[in-house]
Amino acid sequence: MSKIDPELKKKLLKESQAPFKGLRKVLWIAFSGSAFLGLFIMLSKIAGGNEIQQNNLLIQLGACVLFPFLLFLERNKEK
Repeated sequence: MSKIDPELKKKLLKESQAPFKGLRKVLWIAFSGSAFLGLFIMLSKIAGGNEIQQNNLLIQLGACVLFPFLLFLERNKEK
Protein backbone atom coordinates (compact mmCIF):
# COMPACT_ATOMS: atom_id res chain seq x y z
CA MET A 1 0.00 0.00 0.00
CA SER A 2 2.76 2.44 0.89
CA LYS A 3 4.57 4.08 -2.00
CA ILE A 4 7.58 5.01 0.18
CA ASP A 5 10.83 3.19 -0.46
CA PRO A 6 11.46 0.70 2.40
CA GLU A 7 14.97 2.04 3.01
CA LEU A 8 13.68 5.62 3.23
CA LYS A 9 10.88 4.50 5.53
CA LYS A 10 13.40 2.76 7.80
CA LYS A 11 15.63 5.85 7.85
CA LEU A 12 12.73 8.18 8.65
CA LEU A 13 11.50 5.89 11.43
CA LYS A 14 15.00 5.78 12.91
CA GLU A 15 15.26 9.60 12.76
CA SER A 16 11.89 10.02 14.44
CA GLN A 17 13.00 7.79 17.32
CA ALA A 18 16.27 9.69 17.89
CA PRO A 19 16.00 13.21 16.42
CA PHE A 20 19.13 15.32 15.90
CA LYS A 21 21.45 12.39 16.63
CA GLY A 22 24.03 13.58 14.10
CA LEU A 23 24.00 17.09 15.51
CA ARG A 24 24.44 15.76 19.04
CA LYS A 25 27.44 13.69 17.95
CA VAL A 26 29.07 16.75 16.38
CA LEU A 27 28.44 18.76 19.55
CA TRP A 28 29.88 16.04 21.82
CA ILE A 29 32.99 15.85 19.62
CA ALA A 30 33.41 19.64 19.68
CA PHE A 31 32.86 19.84 23.45
CA SER A 32 35.29 16.95 24.04
CA GLY A 33 37.95 18.66 21.98
CA SER A 34 37.42 21.91 23.82
CA ALA A 35 37.61 20.17 27.21
CA PHE A 36 40.86 18.40 26.35
CA LEU A 37 42.37 21.58 24.91
CA GLY A 38 41.42 23.45 28.08
CA LEU A 39 42.95 20.73 30.22
CA PHE A 40 46.14 20.84 28.16
CA ILE A 41 46.37 24.61 28.64
CA MET A 42 45.75 24.30 32.39
CA LEU A 43 48.40 21.60 32.73
CA SER A 44 50.89 23.68 30.76
CA LYS A 45 50.22 26.64 33.08
CA ILE A 46 50.80 24.39 36.09
CA ALA A 47 54.03 23.13 34.52
CA GLY A 48 55.06 26.76 33.94
CA GLY A 49 54.73 27.52 37.63
CA ASN A 50 51.39 29.33 37.68
CA GLU A 51 48.85 28.46 40.31
CA ILE A 52 45.45 27.15 39.23
CA GLN A 53 42.43 26.91 41.49
CA GLN A 54 41.69 23.30 42.28
CA ASN A 55 37.96 23.59 41.56
CA ASN A 56 38.69 24.88 38.03
CA LEU A 57 40.95 21.91 37.38
CA LEU A 58 38.28 19.51 38.69
CA ILE A 59 35.65 21.08 36.44
CA GLN A 60 37.95 20.66 33.46
CA LEU A 61 38.67 17.03 34.37
CA GLY A 62 34.93 16.42 34.76
CA ALA A 63 34.30 17.83 31.29
CA CYS A 64 37.05 15.60 29.89
CA VAL A 65 35.22 12.59 31.32
CA LEU A 66 31.62 13.66 30.69
CA PHE A 67 31.68 14.65 27.03
CA PRO A 68 33.49 11.56 25.69
CA PHE A 69 31.13 9.44 27.82
CA LEU A 70 28.12 11.16 26.22
CA LEU A 71 29.67 10.53 22.80
CA PHE A 72 30.13 6.87 23.76
CA LEU A 73 26.45 6.64 24.72
CA GLU A 74 25.47 8.20 21.39
CA ARG A 75 27.18 5.47 19.34
CA ASN A 76 25.18 3.45 16.86
CA LYS A 77 24.21 0.25 18.67
CA GLU A 78 23.14 -1.58 15.50
CA LYS A 79 26.63 -1.92 14.04
